[in-house]
Amino acid sequence: MKIKDLLARDQVTFSCEIFPPKKESGFQGVFQVAESICKLGVDFVSVTYGAGGSTTKKTVEVASHIQNGQGTTALAHLTCIDSTKEQVKSQLARLREQGIENIMALRGDKPENFTETSSYAHAIDLVTEIRSAGGFCVGGACYPEGHMECPHKAEDIGYLREKVNAGCDFLTTQMFFDNNVYYNFLYRTLSAGIQVPIIPGIMPIINANQVRRSQELSGATMPPRFLAIADKFAENPLAMEQAGIAYATDQIVDLVANGVKHIHLYTMNRPQTAERILANLSHIVR
Repeated sequence: MKIKDLLARDQVTFSCEIFPPKKESGFQGVFQVAESICKLGVDFVSVTYGAGGSTTKKTVEVASHIQNGQGTTALAHLTCIDSTKEQVKSQLARLREQGIENIMALRGDKPENFTETSSYAHAIDLVTEIRSAGGFCVGGACYPEGHMECPHKAEDIGYLREKVNAGCDFLTTQMFFDNNVYYNFLYRTLSAGIQVPIIPGIMPIINANQVRRSQELSGATMPPRFLAIADKFAENPLAMEQAGIAYATDQIVDLVANGVKHIHLYTMNRPQTAERILANLSHIVR
């Protein structure tokens, strides 16, 4: 099923993200992760694409296992920053062969010593390519606090509008830890004429090391309330995990209570985390 059709339903949807293994020996483990998440009854599962295309083949295999082996809609990530047109067309053909009809179109992180010789300098170029291929539902990323490489939020929203106009059917946000950031972002995107669904991406922080890492990766603001939790429970792993799950649950409850119908969870390949959050939300998102 195309995700745009799932999002058109008048009900709350819940999705999760997993990442494929870097080595062949890790396949069985990630298949087990995928199966455990699918058993939770999620609406779709997204599968990331390794930096520099390091897990391109594995992304398709894991997505196929989710969709064809488990019967759950799969969303395959595809990056383009260091890809040729031939490579992208080959990947689209492989996805089509496996019946994968949902793609998250991303520029990807710039590799070291990057020179702009790629056919795709920006995600909009990949969105255009996928749309011209036909038959795919296309998702895109967005940044509620602004892209780290774009210092001006208004300019960033302008680029996002262009990407949507090029063919994105929906957007998923980078992680955020203050729901007001997301609400403000929705207001700004609507004011800019962006009408597609914008799914909030929630990252449960279950150990203290993730706090620094999350800030480095996304530039997300950590609210004082969350920093107090991390400071208090940093040396108590079980307490930090419980508090992180409670914080993510509270974010989702607030989002749904304010009319948000779609939730995306960055699981870090921990199905038990997704299971505990869904258990907390058993009468809220179902």
